[in-house]
Amino acid sequence: MPSIAESKILIISTHGFEQSELEFPRDQLRAKGAEVHVATLDGKAIKGWEGSDWGREAEADLKVADADPTQYDALVIPGGQINPDLLRVEDSVIALVRAFAKEGKVIAAVCHGPWVLIEADIVAGREMTAYPSIRTDLKNAGARVMDEPVIADSGIVTSRNPNDLKDFVSKIVEEVEEGRHNRKAA
Repeated sequence: MPSIAESKILIISTHGFEQSELEFPRDQLRAKGAEVHVATLDGKAIKGWEGSDWGREAEADLKVADADPTQYDALVIPGGQINPDLLRVEDSVIALVRAFAKEGKVIAAVCHGPWVLIEADIVAGREMTAYPSIRTDLKNAGARVMDEPVIADSGIVTSRNPNDLKDFVSKIVEEVEEGRHNRKAA
């Protein structure tokens, strides 16, 4: 079984990510020894959203279009309202999410992040959670939606909001250490 300290994790994001939902998983996974890369649409730094205004920048390591899913053990999608709404209309993002799913890799999305999973058509039949305002979207896409801090279903990890980030990161670690996941037919 792989160790989190030997894993490579990719975070995909753009401007308007919820500050803590990118920084906390990135920093905690790095502290546990994982190699964590941040991919953005243009490969440049992105600005977060914190409270009711723009927050800090997050440095980028590469472009989403240049990310090779075979080189990573997990994909993390931070929420916020702006970030996933912008990501879900990008062909390169959807192709990447589908490639991670096809490879049986861990995919983790928090808050509004599951919008991207809906667009990638990988939620039908799965148990999931999300921010309350998008739970109907998940139901309409065929997910079985619950109000829990974190849910993992065949390697897809979802969480509700910044208050759940500790549980979210713990579940990512657990799922990565379990290894490749067999996916239910979507």
